[in-house]
This record gives sequence, structure tokens and C-alpha cells, in this order.
Amino acid sequence: MQDLKLLEHLESYLTERRKDRFHKVLAQRTKHFTVATEDVYQLHNTSAVIRSCDVFGIQEVNVVEEINSKRIDREIAMGAQKWVDLNRFNTTKACIKSLKSQGYQIVATTPHAEDCELYDFDITPKSCFFFGRETEGLSQDVLDNADCFLKIPMVGFTESLNISVSAAIILQHVTSKLKKSKVSWRLSEAEIIKKRFDWIKKTIKNYDAIVTRYQSEQEIS
Repeated sequence: MQDLKLLEHLESYLTERRKDRFHKVLAQRTKHFTVATEDVYQLHNTSAVIRSCDVFGIQEVNVVEEINSKRIDREIAMGAQKWVDLNRFNTTKACIKSLKSQGYQIVATTPHAEDCELYDFDITPKSCFFFGRETEGLSQDVLDNADCFLKIPMVGFTESLNISVSAAIILQHVTSKLKKSKVSWRLSEAEIIKKRFDWIKKTIKNYDAIVTRYQSEQEIS
């Protein structure tokens, strides 16, 4: 457990408004659900997905960059990349292995599989929602390792939605349903403290100097 006295000292450099905002946002954060984007070509799509994750309280995003490796579009993400944790993977297999080791089921989002419609999705298991390339969709690795398939009901001529739109629709639905359930979805106290340190570091100037000075003063006293 990190030093709570140090945390309190660091928070004294924040405005009351910012400190209150951190507490309120963290109270709604979850790792029960996470998202993975697989070699998304259009940069703004991955960035928009990250923004949606922040909006709907998803703390972690997994980005597979096996073919397409690009920086996050800061303008589209609107600063969300500061508050959401990005896990980067060079291969889809490595991403899936990591997620499964953490107890996540792999949910392939695709309009082609006759499996589960969004409104029937069971929010109880820890789940990672995979979104694929704009044209090809999800890779065979994801389809072969998927624990279930999920689709958004559509009644028009268009077969699929843009991935960032799909992600927003799915996340809004599953997080709303999750927060009305009895599932223990919130971050642990240790996870909350860790994120408070992390967010403070990204907020205040001279973070390292402040920590060093604090620790020196503690040694003297």
C-alpha cells in the first residue's frame, strides 16, 4: 500500500474541485469490463473508443498493434488517454492470453454470428469486448478464442456500424445494466489509491520534486 500521508500531502496541491472530481470519477470506475481494439486502421476510431471508455467508466483499454501502429489522436480522445490505462500488445494472441489470465471472457463483437444480441448479454462475467479492423473485422485468432459473440440489433440496410459508434452503444448499455446489478464492479481500495497517485502525477507540476522534498523532510523529522 502506498503512503497515504504522502497522498494526502500531494492532494493538498490540488484544488478542492479537482480533488472532489477525482473521488467522484473513481467511484464509478470499473475493471469488470474492458475493451480491446485489434489493428484499427483509422486513428480517430481507436481514439474515440478510448474517449467512450472514459465516459462510461471503463478504466482499461487494450490496443493490439500487430499491423497498424500509430499514436493516439489527442484531439479525438479529448484528454481521455490521461485517465484511462492503455495496455499495448504486439500480437492478438498475447492480448488474449493476458486477458484470459486475468479472468476475462473474450467477447467478439460481430454482426455475423447468430449468438447473443446486446439486450440479452449476461453482464455477470468479467468481459473484454473486442472490436476489429474497419473493413476485415475481427481476426481469426479472436473468433477462435471467443467465449461468446455479441451483436447490436439493426433493422436497416446497413450491415454494420463504425467501431467507435458500436463501442459507445455497447458500453453504455452494459455499464448501465452493470451498475443496477449486484455484481461487485467497483475498483478495489488499493486500485483507487494507485489511480489517485497516478492522476495527481499527471496533474501537478514538479511532481517528482515535491515527492523528493516530502521524503527528505520525513527523514529529518
